[in-house]
Amino acid sequence: MPTATQPTAAPFNTRADAILATLRANGQLKHLQTLKSPMDAEVEIEGYGKCVCFCSNNYLGLANHPEVVEAGIKAVKDWGAGTASVRFICGTFSPHHDLEKAIARYMGTEAAYTFVSCWNANEAVFATLCEPGDTIISDELNHASIIDAIRLATVIKKGMHKGIYKNNILEGPGSLREALEKAKANPEATGQIWVVTDGVFSMEGSIGDLKTMRSMCDEYNALLVVDDSHGHGVMGKLGRGTHEHFGMIDDLRGAGFQPASQSGAGFQPASTNRVDLFTGTLGKALGGGAGGFVAGPQRAIDLIVQRGRPTLFSNALPVTVACSAQKAIEITLRDPQRVQRLRDNVAYARRKIKEAGFDVLESPTAICPIIVGDTAKAIAMSKRLLELGVFVIGFGYPVVAEGHARLRCQVSAAHTSEHIDHLVSALKKL
Repeated sequence: MPTATQPTAAPFNTRADAILATLRANGQLKHLQTLKSPMDAEVEIEGYGKCVCFCSNNYLGLANHPEVVEAGIKAVKDWGAGTASVRFICGTFSPHHDLEKAIARYMGTEAAYTFVSCWNANEAVFATLCEPGDTIISDELNHASIIDAIRLATVIKKGMHKGIYKNNILEGPGSLREALEKAKANPEATGQIWVVTDGVFSMEGSIGDLKTMRSMCDEYNALLVVDDSHGHGVMGKLGRGTHEHFGMIDDLRGAGFQPASQSGAGFQPASTNRVDLFTGTLGKALGGGAGGFVAGPQRAIDLIVQRGRPTLFSNALPVTVACSAQKAIEITLRDPQRVQRLRDNVAYARRKIKEAGFDVLESPTAICPIIVGDTAKAIAMSKRLLELGVFVIGFGYPVVAEGHARLRCQVSAAHTSEHIDHLVSALKKL
């Protein structure tokens, strides 16, 4: 009788097992912590009990705010659990329009449009609005969603060009200026130049110099795109974002604001003191639910509605999230003291962390990274902090570059001085 042959192991199984084994051996394997309570300044973590949370994007403490929660509950009762459709078929509900008007007013733009995530929003912007001959210039430390969105756009539309500049370096070698000059000199780059940056860099806690970038973009006829996911609710007097921090926004727009797009001209910023296009999230300071958005000129939003694949082929934002997010924006604008409380907490946390002997980057943002270098070390420190009742995540490769692992402490308006003192006490024990 013929002998049965042993099946050959699938190549994927072999390499996946090898990668995971290496991560375990090097102390770099990530573990998912399970929360047994709502997101707040303190959370209940499976296996650890109650811990102070310093790794959430819940900057304004709105994720579990009673009004935000109630708005979501009411929406489920009024509108049901899901949209069951993409926007252009039957997935657009009146709360979507209400939220988008609120976002546009909050951001100071003509219009806005929502997605299930900011990742989808970034994918929609470049793949939809850019064309062959265009050049996209990106900061090297921009969020992964921007990086992947640019890669996707340049694959979909052959003949596009891209450039990268060193983080926040606007003049000199490797700078934005150098990248703009290369784009200008490229005979094949005959289309629009786009410059894209994070407003607040998520791993550094630093901010893009939007004022200077606006001036440079005007000089080269470039459009400025800002992903301000970590700036909403944090930067500026009313928490409207990094552009408010730099004074690059008008007063809150009323219902009578007339879109400039009615003139039939191009993007045409209202002045040299504007950002052309924003992407952002509803999953961090603005309620902490989920969802993302694009905010900018009406014609850009119209084009995304007509051609944006992430909205044409993916379900709409759940109405319950839309209603919760709208309530979060309302609370943010009516209660500027919440933003001030966050700012006071950030100043106190940075001072106390420094006094404990740790270096933390000077910044007005709510992100306080403590650089430790080695990924395994950052993960081990994070584990020890959790044992001490403090929830802070250690970030290493591939989230940040090799050798730049860190503990990223994130401050919230919901924190008290006692919470911050607990964090600092635990850090000292490390």
